[in-house]
Amino acid sequence: MNRFMPKRTIHKRIGAEKEKNMEYILYEAKDAVGIITINREKALNALNSQVLDELNETLDQVDLDTIRCLILTGAGQKSFVAGADIGEMSTLTKAEGEAFGKKGNDVFRKLETFPIPVIAAVNGFALGGGCEISMSCDIRICSDNAVFGQPEVGLGITPGFGGTQRLARLVGAGMAKQMIYTARNIKADEALRIGLVNAVYPQEELMAQAEKMAGTIAKNAPIAVRNCKKAINEGLDADMDEAIVIEEKLFGDCFETEDQKYGMAFFLDKNKEKVKEPFQNK
Repeated sequence: MNRFMPKRTIHKRIGAEKEKNMEYILYEAKDAVGIITINREKALNALNSQVLDELNETLDQVDLDTIRCLILTGAGQKSFVAGADIGEMSTLTKAEGEAFGKKGNDVFRKLETFPIPVIAAVNGFALGGGCEISMSCDIRICSDNAVFGQPEVGLGITPGFGGTQRLARLVGAGMAKQMIYTARNIKADEALRIGLVNAVYPQEELMAQAEKMAGTIAKNAPIAVRNCKKAINEGLDADMDEAIVIEEKLFGDCFETEDQKYGMAFFLDKNKEKVKEPFQNK
């Protein structure tokens, strides 16, 4: 057992009262890894207001005392998230469109700034809002049948859940503009080539690989991992001089933690026997 892993095995779901109210979101905890599944398979897991509200509520219910990494995926083998719900959007007024965009952006920003790492396991279509929600995650891996795209201009709208901003930051302005202006979808191999995803796996291996990666992350010092996420995210929005200061502070903060004391003592202990039990994250 890794020195930073919790001893107990956790197999639980959000409380019964909460779960009864969740029509489109499933949540499961396996050891220190939480798995969120968007479960609207008949609609290819498209995002409507209810899905966004349930996802927002689910994130609020994640037990950060025990969960150290999240996986986000979609139900079925055809679609991760096929996009925002066009049926719902088709009748929106200007004000309602802005409000719907804000609802999606608020949830995606919560996902992006969530204290622990989030892995998107993209198991099929990731179009429009599906591509956008994947880009809100820290790491994206996908199945070999995955398809990414921002097709909004073909529907008479712009990306509304952060696509114009995150795509350019991930793959560069030129490639982002090409994808958005042409509304062209790309397959998994091209997504890997341009840096939109970290890895491509056969469909049947995707979740096992996602859980393996999440488990590896969960075995490391939890406060240090959280501070790394914070440093990277905040540093990307600052110039280099400011970003280095952000890193210095978070680096220094680690020296007040039991994680640091235990981790370095374990490293220095040649027998690996005299060090106390690992600190359990709080």
